Amino acid sequence: MTKIAFIGLGNMGGPMAANLIKAGHDLTVYDLNKEVVQKAVEVGANSANSAVSALEGANIVISMLPNGSIVKSLFTGKNGLINHLGEDVLVIDSSTIAADDARFVAQACKANGISMVDAPVSGGTAAAIAGTLTFICGGESEDYEKAKPILEAMGKNIFHAGSSGAGQVAKICNNMLLAVHMIGTAEALNMGTRQGLDAGVLSEIMKASSGNNWSLQVYNPFPDVMPNVPSSNNYNGGFMVNLMSKDLGLAQELASKSKSPIPLGSAAAQLYELHKYNGKGDKDFSSILEMLKENT
Repeated sequence: MTKIAFIGLGNMGGPMAANLIKAGHDLTVYDLNKEVVQKAVEVGANSANSAVSALEGANIVISMLPNGSIVKSLFTGKNGLINHLGEDVLVIDSSTIAADDARFVAQACKANGISMVDAPVSGGTAAAIAGTLTFICGGESEDYEKAKPILEAMGKNIFHAGSSGAGQVAKICNNMLLAVHMIGTAEALNMGTRQGLDAGVLSEIMKASSGNNWSLQVYNPFPDVMPNVPSSNNYNGGFMVNLMSKDLGLAQELASKSKSPIPLGSAAAQLYELHKYNGKGDKDFSSILEMLKENT
């Protein structure tokens, strides 16, 4: 049994923590939202009054947080966790943040003798619940090997992308592509249904044809075509527009630094920013279909 401190219990972090408990790990959790902490306690977690107190006795620390500023503040701020961690502790940050932010925290950890792996995830809330997430890791090989058995309790596919920050680079590339094919899928379904096609039938046709993609296979954006996805729940739950917009901003920053042209990625960023501006920030990112429907 491994003693783990888990910080950040949102739509993804909560199910991830639950799967660690199912795997037999001793978990202490902390989140500002007391309601999600209580849900974790109900499935076997211990709760802490602060992030620092969650560390007591832990040899693994996992964080799942909204952005890089929060991650940096948590670990390297005035009362940052690196000031309270022993040298035998491994930090696994599964937030999606800028690669430079991940490297900054990793370097601060290293200066204090602490190992760190950036391990952002892919797969959405359904995969988080099922324990079939993809983890995309950056860090030293030996630290990745230490993290892998823990990640396998929450995920099906575990990749080592390279050194610190490499996991974030790969994740940002993936999410930019996700946004592009989600928008394309929504455009195609919207156009087809306006011409009288049934959304479910059209989806099956495209899944068996060259337009097949992940959005069609497991995350259809059209309501009531697929059960247990956000589009069939008024676009609630899942991966919020706010977060997709944030990730597309990270993609633009990365593209600028690497002088990489991303015309479709830039267009996707503009569309999701507009969608967020129109009050849909808390909806799932597949709700981009609603914006297309409204533009008659």
